[in-house]
Amino acid sequence: MDLAERLRDHARDLGLAGFGFCGVEPFDDTRRHLDEAVASGRAGKLSFTFSDPGTSTDVRRSFPWARSLVVAAHSYATGSGNPGPAEPGTSRVARFAVDDHYAPLRTALGAIAVMLQSAGHRAEVLVDDNRLVDRAAAVRAGVGWWGKSSMVLVPGAGPWVLLGSVVTDADVPPDPAMRRDCGTCDACIPACPTGAIVAPGILDARRCLAHWAQAPGPIPTELRQAMGDRLYGCDDCLEACPPGHRAIGKGRGTTGRVELVPLLALDDRALRARFERFYVPRNDVRYLRRNALVALGNTGDTAAVEVAAGYAGHPDPLLRAHASWALGRLGGPTARAALRMVEDIDRDPAVVAEATAALAGTLS
Repeated sequence: MDLAERLRDHARDLGLAGFGFCGVEPFDDTRRHLDEAVASGRAGKLSFTFSDPGTSTDVRRSFPWARSLVVAAHSYATGSGNPGPAEPGTSRVARFAVDDHYAPLRTALGAIAVMLQSAGHRAEVLVDDNRLVDRAAAVRAGVGWWGKSSMVLVPGAGPWVLLGSVVTDADVPPDPAMRRDCGTCDACIPACPTGAIVAPGILDARRCLAHWAQAPGPIPTELRQAMGDRLYGCDDCLEACPPGHRAIGKGRGTTGRVELVPLLALDDRALRARFERFYVPRNDVRYLRRNALVALGNTGDTAAVEVAAGYAGHPDPLLRAHASWALGRLGGPTARAALRMVEDIDRDPAVVAEATAALAGTLS
């Protein structure tokens, strides 16, 4: 049995949802797509592979010795939890972040790397790494196909996958790209609550709720109601995808909800420890609190007005601003009193503007 066959057999034993090999030639089409997204502004505040498209689309810039990519997909379709129906005072988390689903992918690719190293080759695991656009590698290796949502779809798992690769100096015969696409289906496009999928395969991150849950700065006011009860991530386009819908049919847990009031009571250390899997700018948990305040305003849980009112006096102006918006959504005498206090004593013009707008909304 040659090396490629042994690697493929091992991948099956590891339970990977998809597996394939491809060459390390530059991903020129992906480079153009990234450059266009940055130039047009569609990349929004995304960094990661957008920060250096030349490097993320040419693996040999980081690994001059590379000859092949071994590409794998791990499915988190089942056993990842379902947020379940909206409940006052709770917020939902996207499926991929409910558990550390990257851990089994890293473990599996680590085992593949060990096999390559045992055969005398260099090998390094790339998972969630800005030195490689993992979706482009997965498509080239025949692991999946580009969906109209801009996600990669894998047979049997749909878009509910995490992708990773092993870069190696082994010469492994490449697999053909998958002859498959979404056909006439475009269910993901109207499913996006903000119209962020502006054309098949084209995402405008400036409208994407999952992007804003991770982005620095204030969440745009025009998107806050659309955020709904989301704390982190957005699965709407994935849930609308027919292959994705079939894949999650077997796993219907309800572990994807978080109680907001206890979350907002945690100190920085406890909050960071509980949600260490989440990507937030500079690992600053103020952004989780920001998201939680928006969700609190959208849940309509009037019992939590005092929590939002407390945050209206927080030392951080970002949180005072979002707390003011939440108070405007929740309404009631306690909310109005807190907003008037912000108007009277806050020295940050942006916070005062939020409170004034929120107060006008509560009185209308």
